[in-house]
Amino acid sequence: MPSLPLAPQPTDRPMKNAFLAFERWSTFSAMLGACAMLALAAALGMFQIVMRFVLEQPAEWTEVLIRFSLIWMVFLAIPAALRQGAMVRVDLLHRWSPPKVQRLLDAVVALATLALIGVIIWWGWDYALRGSMQSMAGLESVSMFWAYLALPVGGLFAVVGIIGHFIDPRRMELESAT
Repeated sequence: MPSLPLAPQPTDRPMKNAFLAFERWSTFSAMLGACAMLALAAALGMFQIVMRFVLEQPAEWTEVLIRFSLIWMVFLAIPAALRQGAMVRVDLLHRWSPPKVQRLLDAVVALATLALIGVIIWWGWDYALRGSMQSMAGLESVSMFWAYLALPVGGLFAVVGIIGHFIDPRRMELESAT
């Protein structure tokens, strides 16, 4: 019987179990947010088409919201891709290595990815703070802070996904997709 996606896998370590349950919940939540942002972008796109071509009264504010909802969608979907091991990679060395070397390679990749995500979180937060004095074009009452906040928020979700993938690796293989 297949397990539920949010159900922790049975292990003999309760702390590992608890973290993996939290990781599944956080990745699922981030993916729900990404899906909501995609739905928002699609709805706003349809609204813009109707307003521009049917009613001949374009709503410029929708273009800005579509752009920023797509940015939020991407940064909220990254943790799910990282967690599933579905990011583009060259893993020939990993496949040909013995299990202990594979774990070492996994640790090096996890640390390097955490470092990169750490930079994104740090500079994303700095950028969001600097952008808080700007307003969105077409939406003068909304601060750019909310658009730029996608980087650190998505990065924090990604950190949890990276650690979860290191603890319980899953790899999406092209050969098994058939």
